Amino acid sequence: MNTTIELEQKYGAHHYAPLPIVLVRSEGVYVWDDRGNRYLDMMSAYSAVSHGHAHPRLVKALQTQAERLSVVSRAFYSDRLAPFLQRICLLTEIEMGLPMNTGAEAVETALKAARKWAYSVKGVSAGKAEIIVCEGNFHGRTIAIVGFSSEPQYRAGFGPFPAGFTLIPYGEADALEQAITANTAAFLVEPIQGEGGIIVPPDGYLARCAEICRANRVLLLCDEIQTGLGRTGRFLACQHEDVTPDGLMLGKALGGGLLPVSIFLAKREVMEVFQPGDHGSTFGGNPLAATVALEALNILVEERLPERAAELGDYLIRRLRAIDSPLIKAVRGKGLLTGIELDTRMISGQAFCLALAANGVLSKEAHEAVIRFAPPLIITQAQIDWAVERIGQTFLEQEAILKRSRQSV
Repeated sequence: MNTTIELEQKYGAHHYAPLPIVLVRSEGVYVWDDRGNRYLDMMSAYSAVSHGHAHPRLVKALQTQAERLSVVSRAFYSDRLAPFLQRICLLTEIEMGLPMNTGAEAVETALKAARKWAYSVKGVSAGKAEIIVCEGNFHGRTIAIVGFSSEPQYRAGFGPFPAGFTLIPYGEADALEQAITANTAAFLVEPIQGEGGIIVPPDGYLARCAEICRANRVLLLCDEIQTGLGRTGRFLACQHEDVTPDGLMLGKALGGGLLPVSIFLAKREVMEVFQPGDHGSTFGGNPLAATVALEALNILVEERLPERAAELGDYLIRRLRAIDSPLIKAVRGKGLLTGIELDTRMISGQAFCLALAANGVLSKEAHEAVIRFAPPLIITQAQIDWAVERIGQTFLEQEAILKRSRQSV
């Protein structure tokens, strides 16, 4: 076994099952391992590296600001946070922002805001606020968030969990309407479920949910930590249905693949429930993070990365759907967020990812069966062609292995 892997296994918690590949260098859409092998990154660190690895503008912004001012806490103002907040609020058309670090922190912030809004604005009785969530959701790993997950492993051994959450089927607007009560504060939803297996809801689903929420004075909270910032072919995935949510969570790509940066954005009525001392983060909104995030937003707009994702995403999904293999159950996605669902009776997701890595393409399975393809948004058509050829080759190789194993029985 590789010495690096042995050391990590010995001294690190075993809460991940990474592929046995030690990465040491990156550039653009490529990463290299400690043996000098080059891979095309078709995962982008769960969309955190949407700008590509080590984007020169982002690295320069990071270096310049790090030499000037990095972290001072929110006990003081800095000259870097306000320009970032202004830019992101104008781009999302949402009035106010509260910066945090990780996606889970942004979601927890949204939950706190929704509950306090329910009590102080909507008039829900103290301790009675309810938040509706969806089956198959993935919003993070905190106690509260795993408590309303429908995935048994995420919950096992971590209770008791906070109350106040109602679980409904994903993609069914009627289920939302039926679940709302006088105590409902908010509906928290992903426009496309990423970790759930690249699940795309029916057309019109989010728009209908927005109508239902407005009619019942319920906040619509969209978790776009993975789908936002150009990934699906629009700046925000909810824009595909002309929806502006009451609250929005962004993260991952917001840090440009260099830093953990997240934010909860909300209309003024919601955000102004927070008073000094209600919420905070030592690192949230620090000058270094704000500088990198602002440059990440500027690059998205100036290099037209959402438009590239729309065009190349359509091309990628057409190419993937053209692969004819009995191992494939479905191909689905939007923009450069695509998944191939495998027939796990014949092959596991982990086995396929290992075989794919041997052919120079990196990805990781979701829910054991879905191979996600979410490359950096700077990928070219020629690089997509190269990747799809190797994906197709991997399917042929695995079919041959399966055929030989059946013949030997």
